[in-house]
Amino acid sequence: MRPDAVEVLRDGKVKRSLPRYLGILAGRRTAKFLIAKRLPVDFSEDDSTADLWRMHREATRRYYRVEKEIDEGKLSLKDLDEDERSYLDLKIELGRRIMSHCHFCERRCGVNRLEGEKGYCRCGIEMAVSTIFAHMGEEPELVPSGTVFSCGCTIRCIHCQNWTISQWYEEGESYTPERLARVVEGLHRRGCRNVNMVGGEPTPYTWFWLRTMREVGVNIPTVWNSNSYYSLETAELLAGFIDVYLLDFKYGNNECAVRISEAPGYWEACTRNHLAAVRYGEVIIRVLVLPGHLECCTRPILHWIAENLGRWVRVNVMFQYRPEYQAHKIEELRRRLTREERRRALEIAEEAGLQNVIT
Repeated sequence: MRPDAVEVLRDGKVKRSLPRYLGILAGRRTAKFLIAKRLPVDFSEDDSTADLWRMHREATRRYYRVEKEIDEGKLSLKDLDEDERSYLDLKIELGRRIMSHCHFCERRCGVNRLEGEKGYCRCGIEMAVSTIFAHMGEEPELVPSGTVFSCGCTIRCIHCQNWTISQWYEEGESYTPERLARVVEGLHRRGCRNVNMVGGEPTPYTWFWLRTMREVGVNIPTVWNSNSYYSLETAELLAGFIDVYLLDFKYGNNECAVRISEAPGYWEACTRNHLAAVRYGEVIIRVLVLPGHLECCTRPILHWIAENLGRWVRVNVMFQYRPEYQAHKIEELRRRLTREERRRALEIAEEAGLQNVIT
């Protein structure tokens, strides 16, 4: 165990930004997916999709009322009847319908993945897993983190450090939800603090993750480790399911997003999903500082975070950039950050008023 991973649990800033997550680790709180499994919802596969979304929005409101009562000790998980249909089952049915006309990400390709069609991300009906292990290199409050690296991605960062996974240079191993659920439980037994849904990108596998966690029987926090380029519908499915949103905030404008990552409309999707994340769960935001992008990206990102998400949201200003994959195609990305760029990035965070910054 990293020394800082032990000490961080006593850090006042972490306690302020991630109190419920820490409560789950201590056994005082219940992971959202376990509550979602027990919250009864009466629906049928014959119901229209519009009706299912209406039921889901009502169930989401009810979910957060129940979660609050459970957190306050006014209600026990055992008090909830194990009904034939649950809030999590409703999410799974909606996820299945999205698979038939795929719009988990902002591209909304519309392919029928249930019939074997593939869109931009090239993900199929099953999850292709690259590696699963106890990650010791994440933020200290997360490690050891039970990371599941899935193949495929919804964007194509020209400098991607996980390019063999995201761009299918490896095929990965196919998993069923039941098999992966047993792996998640094994990670928990081995001392992992959470299950970390990562890639590549977890967004194409939203339906798969919902089905997997339905089969998990241990109280383990869920971490959604994403590029933030997912659809409004996916954000709704994640509500009442994800405990910690570990979100990238990659670009401060759409021009850079398109030029570097083929991600049109990134700013709108990313800001919308960050606002939803702080509403529905707890958040750690990652801002990878790119060389030559302090004014166009780092500054507007950090100021937007402070103005819209609050000064105490946990922000990891990351200096790990190195030229990878096809970064040589863009002139300013051919080099690492300078010492002055690192200094200026932290200065911008301070100017923005952010009080919970790590590097």
